[in-house]
Amino acid sequence: MLRPDPQDPIVVTGMGVVSPLGVGVETNWQRLLAGRSGIVRNDRFDTTDFVSHIAGLVPSKANDEAGFDPADHIDGKEIKKMDVFIQYSIAATAEALNQANWHPESPADQAATATIIGSGVGGSPVMARAVETINTKGPRRLSPFTVPSFLANLAAGWLSILHSFRGPIGTPVTACAASAQAIGDGMRLIMTGEAEVAVVGGAEGSVDPISLGGFGASRALSASHADDPAKASRPFDKGHDGFVLSEGAATLVIEKLSHARARGAKPLAVLAGYGTSADAYHLTAGAPDGAGAQVAIRNALSMAGLDQTQIGYVNAHATSTAVGDQAEIAALAAVFTNRGKDLSISSTKSATGHLLGAAGALEAVFSIKALETGQLPPTINLEDPIEEAAPFDLVPNQPRAKAIDYALSNSFGFGGVNAALIFGRAPKQ
Repeated sequence: MLRPDPQDPIVVTGMGVVSPLGVGVETNWQRLLAGRSGIVRNDRFDTTDFVSHIAGLVPSKANDEAGFDPADHIDGKEIKKMDVFIQYSIAATAEALNQANWHPESPADQAATATIIGSGVGGSPVMARAVETINTKGPRRLSPFTVPSFLANLAAGWLSILHSFRGPIGTPVTACAASAQAIGDGMRLIMTGEAEVAVVGGAEGSVDPISLGGFGASRALSASHADDPAKASRPFDKGHDGFVLSEGAATLVIEKLSHARARGAKPLAVLAGYGTSADAYHLTAGAPDGAGAQVAIRNALSMAGLDQTQIGYVNAHATSTAVGDQAEIAALAAVFTNRGKDLSISSTKSATGHLLGAAGALEAVFSIKALETGQLPPTINLEDPIEEAAPFDLVPNQPRAKAIDYALSNSFGFGGVNAALIFGRAPKQ
């Protein structure tokens, strides 16, 4: 197993976010701690005949001062060439690069920058509109930008072009583990010397009829709380009845500590460990005992050189489905033995909903903010915990002040893919 050099660890130097809680890391963090929800009535299209009528929509700047306006981030003539997941990624990445102060101009620095942006689905809204256009107007009325706007790898492609990143480029398309695997892939590229800096994360914009209808047909979505959407996402609560489909993007800039210090960049956290595995069990459900998740978590601990007792906080994948929440708790109980209330576990999907392929990167950002601030984000809507989770500190409804040295962030996806990331406190200057 590749392992980071403990004397020269890989660090995070920049972060950026676009989510249902708004645009910007600090906006997201403050709203998350305040217990705000980004879940609203879905007004993107008529949902009358759909199972679910709610979604985690990125707010518009017209309705929220911290909302999203593509014109703030993208040249107007380019906007029509890209689906919304690309737009979100461009905005989140600009914030991360500005914080990291990484704008490479030399050919050597450009060639040393990797771009790995995952997506679970890619541009399904464009696909849905393309089918409608073909059916109503004919295929000759399609835009020439149709295919480049929906390909999942085009978020990474646009970022590479806009910022002249000429190093390795890639796009894990591993369902809801995609952006966690993108972070892990970037970590490996740095450890093998193929890149000095990696721009990593995920993007998703799939609040569209195909995704809402498909997930609804599989009985994965919450069908309740249409009149009070903020209450719908309920990880670890006995009232959970499915996840809330959401959208957004998150990006991190990672590099070795020596590289960051040489250029005067401030480390925000250490990316200490990464583990991934396959369940080899079922298309959409993990094993009840979380066997595959256990492997990923243990591999991350091994890479980080940590004992399970050193993890103080877990940002759980927990999406608010009965099967998924219980399997993850089973995995955590198997790995984190005899921990009880001293292990804090929360699911920030209670506030954001499920960003599919972008979820892991967003939750990585929240895990890093917990390390930075000593504040653990709450699991909102947690009123009656499932019995399996009750032994742990689930940080119900209010943030918790707690200094931690290491945080674990889990991501699991359809097809049986598991990914676990471990972050540690930033090194002292």
